[in-house]
Amino acid sequence: MEEWFVGGTAFLVIGGFLIVMFILWMVPVRLWVTALASGAYVPLTTLIGMRLRRVSPATIIWPLISATKAGLKLSIRDLEAHYLAGGNVGNVVNALISADKANIDLDFKRAAAIDLAGRDVLEAVHVSVNPKVIQTPKVAAMAKDGIQLIATARVTVRANIHRLVGGAGEETILARVGEGIVSTIGSADTHKAVLENPDSISKTVLEKGLDSGTAFEILSIDIADVDVGKNIGAELQADQAEADKRVFQAKAEQRRAMAVAAEQEKKALVEEMRARVVEAEAQVPLAMAEAFRAGNLGIMDYARYQNIVSDTAMRDSIAEGGKELPPGDGSS
Repeated sequence: MEEWFVGGTAFLVIGGFLIVMFILWMVPVRLWVTALASGAYVPLTTLIGMRLRRVSPATIIWPLISATKAGLKLSIRDLEAHYLAGGNVGNVVNALISADKANIDLDFKRAAAIDLAGRDVLEAVHVSVNPKVIQTPKVAAMAKDGIQLIATARVTVRANIHRLVGGAGEETILARVGEGIVSTIGSADTHKAVLENPDSISKTVLEKGLDSGTAFEILSIDIADVDVGKNIGAELQADQAEADKRVFQAKAEQRRAMAVAAEQEKKALVEEMRARVVEAEAQVPLAMAEAFRAGNLGIMDYARYQNIVSDTAMRDSIAEGGKELPPGDGSS
């Protein structure tokens, strides 16, 4: 009996301890007292409801205390709703406090929207107070005289709170500034004019309103450095000359090939004609033999024919500079 009594007492003690711990967990008394002492009264039922909704009370109450101490009136429901939506409650409240101290028009609804859009609302407030400097990468452009210039610029921007949701980011600013630099240098008559007056680039680019539709306001554009690059115009002319040279060479080769083909065709015709002459000459002895047999050609006629052949050969030899007569030929 005594053993049962001791075991039951121990069970009751452990059970009572667990119940007390559960109550203390469900009811964050210390946090409630801290909020009450800070002037941010929160009912205990609200804290218990946060536990049931799986919301960390400390994540909501501590930012609420900071806002109350800074003189801001925020709703616990709004803070809890922003937390359940996946927002950073502490960051939003700190941004509201910073904006209030800097006299920037920023309410909780806009700050929560900026935070849920994936932007750092606290950093945006800081950039609104303390402008940010963005350095562009090296931008290469060519003036009208064909000389390449490589420029870098520093863009001073300030966050535009009202355009943070849906506004373009830093990449758009850099792209637009680079495009403006290329356009300004490209419209210059000579590269020397740009080197003598580099601030003309910043003035021209700044007048184009490049911050339209972005989350920033461009305060100034300063050209940090301008270097002379390649002589692109000369390289283009050299490439064009080389291309023209190849075209002319190709046309000349085509004409040469056509001339060679024509010469070969002419030689083929000459050879064909020579073959026909040889063939015709080969028929002469046959015709003479046939004439002898038929009695149409006599010995005296043949002698006169040989005389004519020898005389013709002699004349040809004299005309060609003393070429020897064919053997057996001579005048009678």
